[in-house]
Amino acid sequence: MKLTAAQVDEYQREGYLFFPGLFSSGEIGVLNAEVPKLYAEQRPENVREKGSAAVRTNFAAHTYNDAYRRLGQHPRLIEPAKQILGDDVYIHQFKINGKAAFDGDVWQWHQDYGTWFNDDDMPDARAMNVAVFLEDVNEFNGPLMFIPRSHKKGRQEAGHDLSTTSYPLWTIDNETITRLVAEGGIISPKGPAGSMMIFHCNLVHASGSNMTPWNRTIVYLSLNSCENHIRRFHRPEYIAHRDFTPIQCLADDCLKN
Repeated sequence: MKLTAAQVDEYQREGYLFFPGLFSSGEIGVLNAEVPKLYAEQRPENVREKGSAAVRTNFAAHTYNDAYRRLGQHPRLIEPAKQILGDDVYIHQFKINGKAAFDGDVWQWHQDYGTWFNDDDMPDARAMNVAVFLEDVNEFNGPLMFIPRSHKKGRQEAGHDLSTTSYPLWTIDNETITRLVAEGGIISPKGPAGSMMIFHCNLVHASGSNMTPWNRTIVYLSLNSCENHIRRFHRPEYIAHRDFTPIQCLADDCLKN
């Protein structure tokens, strides 16, 4: 999958691109069939919500599940990242974020590069996220919120929030968010299962809690330039990967049964 020049320009300007319904229902069905089994496992890769058994995020499924291994080499995800970053890429993080019906908690305002810089010593913001919706995302079930063009402001000062949720995050204060929103507004990509979005690692984003009866599960591949690999290794390898081998893409139909 190759981006047009106009799409690359839009990404550089706004910090994200959205592709509604890019994956078929059959392809998404292959991935969805694995989620209950992954979430049911009692292993450290499953981080559960504070005070709940619901899974907040599952890490590194591509290392022990075949369907997600294939997704991690899918050309629709990998080729745009290589094109934008101008380099081979590896997977820095692989997450299946499950904002469960009624139990899905917030993700505070943050930049992913803020965490990767502070925790992993990633040298530069030469990384990005590619996300695939496993279920429909609507205005009610905790959609992701972006502040457009906030990636152009560079890495923001952040504090290490260890208490709001079950997963520690380097978060941005309310005063900074108020200023950034006044400058760029807020958008929230919504669409059917199978939609894909890509966004810059410095794009400020968050999501609210899910108080609806509809799950909202999204797979995130955090792709980093191989030249920009992390230098600090104190987080578990399933959270911050240490295999910097360039990803080799599979065929475009690799998710079809």
